[in-house]
Amino acid sequence: MLPRRTFLLSLPFVIQSLRSVDTLPAQLTDAEFWQMVTAFSEPGGSFQYENFVSNEISYQEIMPDLVRIARQGAVYVGVAPEQNFTYIAALQPKMAFIIDIRRQNLLELLMYKTLFEMSPDRVEFASRLFSRRPLGSRPATVEAIFRGIESTAANAQLFRETLQAVKDRLEKQHGFSLTTEDKRGIDKVFTVFYQGGPRMDYGFQSPTPNRSVPNYTRLMSTSDPRGKQWSYLANDENYTRIRQMQQRNLIVPLVGDFTGPRTLKAVGQYVKQRGAMISAFYVSNVEDYIRSGWNAYVSNVASMPVDDSSLFIRFQPSAYTSLQPIRNFLKSNNVRELR
Repeated sequence: MLPRRTFLLSLPFVIQSLRSVDTLPAQLTDAEFWQMVTAFSEPGGSFQYENFVSNEISYQEIMPDLVRIARQGAVYVGVAPEQNFTYIAALQPKMAFIIDIRRQNLLELLMYKTLFEMSPDRVEFASRLFSRRPLGSRPATVEAIFRGIESTAANAQLFRETLQAVKDRLEKQHGFSLTTEDKRGIDKVFTVFYQGGPRMDYGFQSPTPNRSVPNYTRLMSTSDPRGKQWSYLANDENYTRIRQMQQRNLIVPLVGDFTGPRTLKAVGQYVKQRGAMISAFYVSNVEDYIRSGWNAYVSNVASMPVDDSSLFIRFQPSAYTSLQPIRNFLKSNNVRELR
């Protein structure tokens, strides 16, 4: 395994101390949330990996710099599944948009949404997510929570009950219009977590531990270089922040291509019209897969309201995570008018 490294690229900016007044909502109704999901999304596409869980073990290494530089209380944009919750918990945005070309990722995030809503604490959440009932007292540390989950077998009855509750909550309580294919997609995703358990990794589940591919337990219990744990399950405060945003419909999953004509521009326009800014855009390594659509991608990024503190969060397969000011990226791509 390559040494873990963190890079902070060219940050010569002074963060603005004045904050403009924005009109971002404190809560979205179910109808507003679903209308946004529908109107902002593009047709689903494909990707060579299913990405049920992150494989980015270095994702917390940039956290001290991220929270020092990026705005809190702004708008977060990201891609893929659960690692977004950790970045959101740290940056405390007013709203978050998670965009992925795969509709399956949207369905996974809707599954997560209902599990947060149904689970008052971290133990209940982890229990429902992996369909396992831990025994004994409710532990305080994330390591202890996952030891408890790992020590018990998958529970078929809990799996069936939770899966039905997820779909009932989405359709009957929230009133979201799920297609038959959507419901099959949720069945598939939840079954992967049931079968894989807390030791599932990017390859869904590994029969033998592989230190180069982090499993869910390790992703939740890792720390930054100073030993601080930032994961969304690391403490009650982080979990509660995400849960409250989910209850208020403020984490919005979208289907979209970073080079597509609608989704990123719709998010940018929405944020701009409300006088707000993008604090961070977690792109993982999606840029590595952009070929002929690079100019469209640059145009989409340029449509988003940013300032000197707005950051890209990137991951490279050589196992490091980095930050770059979005304005530096735009300048390097010859975008002259920065919004």
